[in-house]
Amino acid sequence: MDRESYNVQTVVIGAGVVGLAIARELALSGREVLVLEAGPRFGEGISSRNSEVIHAGIYYPADSLKAAFCVRGRQLLYEYCASRKIGHRKCGKWIVATNDRQAARLEAIARQAEANGVHLQQFSGDAIRAQCPDLRASGALWSSQTGIVDSHGLMLSLLGELEDAGGRLVLNSPVLSAESSGNGHRLEIGGDASVTLLAGEVVNAAGLGAPTLAQNWRGLPASSRPEQWYARGVYFSYSGRQPFDQLIYPLPEPGGLGVHLTLDLAGQARFGPDVEWVEVEDYTVDPNRLQAFVEGIRQWWPSLDASKLQPAYAGIRPKLAGPDGGFADFRIDGPGVHGLAGLVHLFGIESPGLTSSLAIADYVKGQLG
Repeated sequence: MDRESYNVQTVVIGAGVVGLAIARELALSGREVLVLEAGPRFGEGISSRNSEVIHAGIYYPADSLKAAFCVRGRQLLYEYCASRKIGHRKCGKWIVATNDRQAARLEAIARQAEANGVHLQQFSGDAIRAQCPDLRASGALWSSQTGIVDSHGLMLSLLGELEDAGGRLVLNSPVLSAESSGNGHRLEIGGDASVTLLAGEVVNAAGLGAPTLAQNWRGLPASSRPEQWYARGVYFSYSGRQPFDQLIYPLPEPGGLGVHLTLDLAGQARFGPDVEWVEVEDYTVDPNRLQAFVEGIRQWWPSLDASKLQPAYAGIRPKLAGPDGGFADFRIDGPGVHGLAGLVHLFGIESPGLTSSLAIADYVKGQLG
């Protein structure tokens, strides 16, 4: 039996925070927007498996999309959360060096931040101890613009505004195949009500699934089908009281920002993520990773009570470069890249994707014209 087919102006694939931000922005511009989510709920992928940190824009090369979108997105996100009464707090963070050999790296981070328009204050070990007696550090940088946000509350707000503007979210609707041509874009949708959608515009914001979808996208040039690596990071929660009111970050490590302390809006502490390169999507938290966490944390918090650490959750960063690949930027392939009108693919939208979500949405709208 032939599938039913429907025409729709704009389809956004993926209902994570970035997909919802894009869909909202496009709906507010007057478009008819349909969001397709393969899973049973929105925001259950990368968007719900991260640190919920609003990043300042410190570490990224000055000419990168990550730097530009993080700095602009952070400003937009604070304004958005304040105006909608979404839970957030500009708590700040310490970036700490635990020995004198790391001092030069702190200076390099401070210079990079300044190039991105982010000012960091530098502190000696004595000055830090005066403010945080429990923190062991030979020096540190203070980022006043770093914060935390209720990511679920943010996504609820974006979804509500999308729907108020006439947009729709359809769950349990995986995209099975796609084809683009001069006549538009054809999507074969699975799920309970399998249909064919004929769309004038499509945005692939499927997170971890975006490259896989692109690999099978008929009409898309091979150059717009990137390879992807998975960097899993696990988190451990802390069941007791802890002495910190700010986020604590060690110096960055390959693939991530090191095992750091983040807080939720209730002040509960969690540590992570670490970095483990994996072949398949797997969210298992191996309790045996605890000892490595303890050793890392005690470098800057010697009095950690290891018995209060409990396995929490895991997330996966969609990387466009492998363990030895170095820095990889966000990749947003619009018509100017692949030559297909009305089509935008987003690849490698890892951290700082949450912080950057509103800035990315504005950029994608510009790509569609």
